[in-house]
Amino acid sequence: MTQIEGFSEGGAVTDDSTETGAGPTGQAVIHGYLKTLDASPGVYRMLNPKGEVLYVGKARNLKARVSNYARGAGHSARIARMIFETASMMFLTTRTEVEALLLEQNLIKQLKPRYNVLMRDDKSFPNILISKTHAYPQLKKHRGKKTEKGAYFGPFASAGAVNRTLNQLQKVFLLRNCSDAMFDSRTRPCLQYQIKRCAAPCVGKVSAEGYGQLVADAERFLQGKTTTVQANLAGEMAKASEEMEFERAAALRDRIRALTQVQQTQGINPRGVAEADIVALHLEGGQACVQVFFIRANQSWGNRDFYPRTGAGAEEAEILTAFLTQFYDDKEPPRLILLSHAVEDEDLVVQALSDRAGRKVELAVPLRGEKAELVENATRNARESLARKMAESSTQNKLLAGLAEAFDLDAPPQRIEIYDNAHIQGSDAVGGMVVAGPEGFVKSQYRKFNIKSAAGANSDDFGMMKEVLTRRFERLIKEDPERKSDMWPDLLLIDGGAGQISAVGSILAELGVEDVPFVGVAKGIDRDQGKEEFYRMGERPFALQRNDPVLYFVQRLRDEAHRWANGAHVAKRAKQVGVTPLDDIPGVGATRKRALLAHFGSAKAVSRAGLSDLTAVDGISEAMAQVIYDYFNVRG
Repeated sequence: MTQIEGFSEGGAVTDDSTETGAGPTGQAVIHGYLKTLDASPGVYRMLNPKGEVLYVGKARNLKARVSNYARGAGHSARIARMIFETASMMFLTTRTEVEALLLEQNLIKQLKPRYNVLMRDDKSFPNILISKTHAYPQLKKHRGKKTEKGAYFGPFASAGAVNRTLNQLQKVFLLRNCSDAMFDSRTRPCLQYQIKRCAAPCVGKVSAEGYGQLVADAERFLQGKTTTVQANLAGEMAKASEEMEFERAAALRDRIRALTQVQQTQGINPRGVAEADIVALHLEGGQACVQVFFIRANQSWGNRDFYPRTGAGAEEAEILTAFLTQFYDDKEPPRLILLSHAVEDEDLVVQALSDRAGRKVELAVPLRGEKAELVENATRNARESLARKMAESSTQNKLLAGLAEAFDLDAPPQRIEIYDNAHIQGSDAVGGMVVAGPEGFVKSQYRKFNIKSAAGANSDDFGMMKEVLTRRFERLIKEDPERKSDMWPDLLLIDGGAGQISAVGSILAELGVEDVPFVGVAKGIDRDQGKEEFYRMGERPFALQRNDPVLYFVQRLRDEAHRWANGAHVAKRAKQVGVTPLDDIPGVGATRKRALLAHFGSAKAVSRAGLSDLTAVDGISEAMAQVIYDYFNVRG
């Protein structure tokens, strides 16, 4: 029995493997496994002589599938190359073919075999949440697991799409977006009320019943019932006019106008498709782009493009099959998915997605009508996006080649890590790492490091860089000591000069990492951008011509690291703004903290208060008052 991390589906899983090493490869090796296999469903792995996984596949009948590979003809060039490189195989049997499909995609994500299709971007998608944990629900953006009580609407393609929709919803429905703590502490309306984007329930400008109606209207709108909402608003406006409540009628008129504007800016609003994802693929020159459009409540909620690795030449059906199973691995699929191409094993994919959603999911390749037009639009976007991506990749590859020449690297770097630190006189020190490669910045690989050592407090930039690089490479050595993954950098760029480079050299030498090149990027004379100097161990600093594209490329990399580190520092500092000594007192939670600050005005005033003053605060008992008093007055 072999445990596979992340495989949570039920099913007996058995592992039958052969030791790898130097020896024969190809069809004869594969044929040798046939006598040990039966007709069970399962997953197989093909490995090269070094033990590296070349391919992970699933089979309804393992023996039948492997016997296909053992044949001498009828294979595509891609499969023939894979067979030729195969030195051994591993097998995992499952109870059903659906379990095999899920396990196959799980292993592909973990192992990233070169001949498999792999979805490279696996970010979660934001939703809109109308939170129901408060008497006056809050309208906000939500990303991640749906653990908070409330009504969720989504997914949206990006944070920008959510923010635009939230902005429009606030104009129409006047729902609050402030936190519960801010809501409870208000004594007068905030700016949102003044600019007509909130009904100000915090200070009683709207009744609970009236606010509840606004919430109900917002939910109806997000469910696609826009005509009902608009008719209700028009009816209320007419009634207000008849009753000569002209100010209220004018406010309702403004809301109707805002609602009309929202409907006009939604983009593609299909009449006959209430809920669907549109998934379209364009394949060209061995590269693929998949466009996903989200249709919810008869409205377009944005689109996102993906560039899956095509597994050294897979075709459309295999690419889409792998994309769908990987894309919806941690996302709830809609009731309908419209596709540009048919997928392999459609019945299996449908069953796997239906199990994931807990209801029926339909796959369709429409040939005519509105649905076909939606798919054609998505396909056109995929084609145009891939053309732009290929042009950008060509430019990026030229820059990487120029970088290799400028810094005497053996080959153009496939992974560049750029490091920078940020702090203010040692406070809230943060280290940042950004990653770039042939496809530009790889934002999913960015990392932040909260400086834990005394180097931060001492404003010791060398010490901070030592901590960051030590933590980064110690983890890398632990997780991938044999360097089989693509997580090892080909080049380090460090913001700094000779001192930083010397420190980096000693750090890497201590860790036994002596084959990763690193270069320091320092501002030149008068810290003028364009006169950067580059530092390498044991060599004189040098500069590039001011108009050299490689210089602009390095500046862009350095500036991105600076932006990332500064952003992390600002976010960390912002979190400290609300921190007071009250946070460290046992028994003083958020409610008591708010009560104390509201009564005394500041934490400093609380620290000077007597026992009788403390017990006068709502929610502070005599025992609690004693704890607070002792904290400020009896500490040794």
